[in-house]
Amino acid sequence: MGWLSMPLSSMFPHTGPKAYLDAQFTYDNRDADGKGKALRVIASSCLRNKVWYAAVVPSTDGTDEPAFAAVCLVSWNPRAKDGFVFAYKDMTEHAGPCEAECPERILSLLGDTDDPGALDWRRRCLERLATPVRPLEHGMHIRLPSKVTFVDGYEGDEFIVHKRGRKISLAIPGNSYPKYRIGNLRKWAWTLVPPKPETRVHKTVFG
Repeated sequence: MGWLSMPLSSMFPHTGPKAYLDAQFTYDNRDADGKGKALRVIASSCLRNKVWYAAVVPSTDGTDEPAFAAVCLVSWNPRAKDGFVFAYKDMTEHAGPCEAECPERILSLLGDTDDPGALDWRRRCLERLATPVRPLEHGMHIRLPSKVTFVDGYEGDEFIVHKRGRKISLAIPGNSYPKYRIGNLRKWAWTLVPPKPETRVHKTVFG
């Protein structure tokens, strides 16, 4: 499924991505006899308003089935000039989303599965949780384990860290303007780039 975009008025009465998506993934289509489908969110998190993770429980004819993970990519811009402040793209864990930062409290609620895509996604989430957070300091020259391509087309693996409070942005070496950001960078397997040795010009001594 592609992205679905909307103005704030279409989100009413919800005023943010998490509340809206919690409501979208909670419904009850059972008839008077209790027959039909239902779905309810039992836990969710919208990390940095970029990715929504949730444990959802499907129900058929009033009988609950094992909980699975729903994942939505989120675009949230309350100041969007065109008025379309919110967009999302939904999928389930079975699609093996690239985004794998699901909180442990949500993972712990998921039911058993033998789906290869879901198992791989859960493994990546657990590996990310187990990766220690390393401090990043202003001015560090770091190298990522692989090159990253950004929306403007730039591709690179070496950056200079710019830290302002808790916010971290990245600049291309040789360019002082920090224009790139990478989510959860502290958990990436980055390495420090050692400073280049200074080139010394020795004074010429005439005999």
